[in-house]
Amino acid sequence: MVADEPTFARLMGSAQTGDKAACNVLLSEVGVWLERYFRRRVPPHQIDDLVQEVLIAFYTKRGTWDPSRPFLPWLAAIARYRWIDHLRKVYKHDSKELMEDDAIEDSDEEVVMARVSLDRLFLKLPEKQATAIELVKIDGLSIREAAEKTGQSESLVKVNIHRGLKKLATLVEEVE
Repeated sequence: MVADEPTFARLMGSAQTGDKAACNVLLSEVGVWLERYFRRRVPPHQIDDLVQEVLIAFYTKRGTWDPSRPFLPWLAAIARYRWIDHLRKVYKHDSKELMEDDAIEDSDEEVVMARVSLDRLFLKLPEKQATAIELVKIDGLSIREAAEKTGQSESLVKVNIHRGLKKLATLVEEVE
């Protein structure tokens, strides 16, 4: 069984208050969730090591979780950062390409998750900033095209992009 969001949140809340049984169940469930998370991201022989690295980071950072916020995005952020660190470490000196048997399944899951995360972040920005970033940085329009589409001056589009990206960076850093 892999726990759902409310179960993870309840277990984490109990673990933060010192409930050892809840902590053990939570670590077990998080381990199962992480194995599924990494199954499509790394070759099979790397999953166990990566899960262990994330479990250590998770256990170390467990006090930073805010019970008023969802658990799974918090856990996924830790997993994603450890995954990136893992990839850097594993492939830093390895110039050969992945062998066919190590190939990772193609999946649109990352694209969907990234878009959902981005949409959630955009909700925390003023609408004009989010729109300017979306048009120029994501859709690839020029500053002039974005200005014409939004009815803003080119200077205002640039300012909105700058301020919006600065706010997004602050929001992402808060999660870390």
